[in-house]
Amino acid sequence: MLTISGLHVRYPSGVHALRGVSLSVAPGLFGLLGPNGAGKSTLMRTVATLQEPTSGSVVFAGRPIHADPTAHRRRLGYLPQDFGVYPGVSAVVLLDHLAVLKGLADRAARREQVEALLAQVNLWPHRHRAVSSFSGGMRQRFGVAQALLGDPRLLIVDEPTAGLDPVERSRFYNLLAEIGDSVVVLLSTHIVEDVRQLCSRLAILDGGRVVREGAPDDLIRELHDRVWVTTVARAADTPTVAPPHRVLSMQRVAGAVRLRVLGERAPSDAFNPASPDLEDVYRSALERGADGEVAGARRGAVTVAR
Repeated sequence: MLTISGLHVRYPSGVHALRGVSLSVAPGLFGLLGPNGAGKSTLMRTVATLQEPTSGSVVFAGRPIHADPTAHRRRLGYLPQDFGVYPGVSAVVLLDHLAVLKGLADRAARREQVEALLAQVNLWPHRHRAVSSFSGGMRQRFGVAQALLGDPRLLIVDEPTAGLDPVERSRFYNLLAEIGDSVVVLLSTHIVEDVRQLCSRLAILDGGRVVREGAPDDLIRELHDRVWVTTVARAADTPTVAPPHRVLSMQRVAGAVRLRVLGERAPSDAFNPASPDLEDVYRSALERGADGEVAGARRGAVTVAR
């Protein structure tokens, strides 16, 4: 179990990146959703002991992680959002080198684990290729392999599918789902589909705060009979929506404009009931914010007319 309690991170510049974040994460895949700047990467780095919190605590498997960061890192696998590789070094050689750095001293055991991990992430046929020549998806799979060195009990992956094509993303989903059967996996992303496909629980961060938390299906059920949709030919034809209704999204679909709103009843006869989804949960959480105040103006959302 990973327990985060009252976590604050304030940088010397004055930026308050985390504001009292508290979460309990059981084994399996837990999703952290939020826009850029929400505090996801700061939370990841803090849980990885790459930085200390201003206040609050992080406890994993009953031990405060910042009391002994070295011991915590032995139980940790970390895949950052961006990582570099040595040019011209093959996958098998680089993974072996990283295994040495992680403390796997026994040569035979190290070789066995390196080969097993390359097979697990489907890179065995490419083991003698330079990692610097890999596609984005292959490099991400190599990143997972290095994160799994030493059999970690906690795996942190930060924006793992950004830039991947649909086929590589699907492969990555399957790999993470397999890993999540036995360890705590903390998955940070701004892509709602990643969480919908993989995670049994999630938290939505905005402005350094947790604004929603729970099981995806439970959060979606909370919006039942509260989402309405209409489609018009042009943006100029979009109906005016007044409070208490809130705009969730306005998207172009097949040349038309589709408007989704949140409210206890339809804004007008032009709207029909819609089945809510996790995207609606995400957008409504960001619009409302942790303090219950509509945040659309500061987020640059669609203007809600009075």
